[in-house]
Amino acid sequence: MRRSFLKMVNIFGISSLLLLALIGCQVKTKGVVRQDTSRTGQTDKVGEAGINYNGPQYTIGILELANKTPSGVLGVGEAATDILRTMLKNAGLEPIMLTDEDLTQHSMVTDLQANGYLNKRNKNTENVLEAIDYRVSGAITSYSELEEGSDILIAQSKTKIIRVGVDYALVDVSTGRTLVAKSGEGEYRKKTGGLLGFGSKSSADAGLKDGALRDAMAKAVESMITELSKLPFQGSVLIVEGDSLIFRGGTRSKLKTGAKLGVYRNGGQLIDPATGHVLGVRQTKIGEIELVNHQNENVSEGNITSSISPFRAGDIVKSIQ
Repeated sequence: MRRSFLKMVNIFGISSLLLLALIGCQVKTKGVVRQDTSRTGQTDKVGEAGINYNGPQYTIGILELANKTPSGVLGVGEAATDILRTMLKNAGLEPIMLTDEDLTQHSMVTDLQANGYLNKRNKNTENVLEAIDYRVSGAITSYSELEEGSDILIAQSKTKIIRVGVDYALVDVSTGRTLVAKSGEGEYRKKTGGLLGFGSKSSADAGLKDGALRDAMAKAVESMITELSKLPFQGSVLIVEGDSLIFRGGTRSKLKTGAKLGVYRNGGQLIDPATGHVLGVRQTKIGEIELVNHQNENVSEGNITSSISPFRAGDIVKSIQ
């Protein structure tokens, strides 16, 4: 009977070991993708940058990011663009999607307005395109999937690594000046582990591609917000009513009542005669205003204190340096 008892104990012990081994063989992952998170914690940095951003709610025109990956990975351009739009919105900016046709049309309208041939509020052109402060364009330039493994005694582990490369640029539409032009990389990892060769297989996970894209775009958005935060205030005239006007600013701008602001009008393009490249847009100061009050976090009212030309919607309002 004692022998039977010991046999049962042995069987129980072996079963327990097998159970523990099976539990150990279950796939273990690190870096599981969640909404707007990345392995590096980069999205948290974007959130902090957004909280600290004190500029106006600029309208950011986004051109869909091109897919220039050598293997033409399906859908990375569209996915990266959607992530970029969401992150800019969460940071307190106002993103809108643009097409190449929109961009061409916008340039034509801007030129006509600058030369006085077109009033932006004209009913035939008011729906041409929303006012854009900055434009973002870029491309996903690389995509790679790697796998690293380790084999120590009876334990094995594998780590699947996804990396994406991105080029991006942020351009001031009013002047044509490039504010940010950088290349970056995003990365995401998934680690699996097991015992005796069980459970260490790393299967395909579409979420890893999403995580790497979020990591890359979060770094890009943080860079853009950082540069925008360094700029002196810039808004645009919305409505002119007699000796006062409404402009884009608001409490987010941190401007104080009584602040003096200059009003500028875009002129023709500045073109390098040697290369033919557009270097910017000529801006002429046409007057000044004084801040009266903030109507809300995005809109302010000012009194016209001087002008050499009647103000109109679309004119640029800037801090006087």
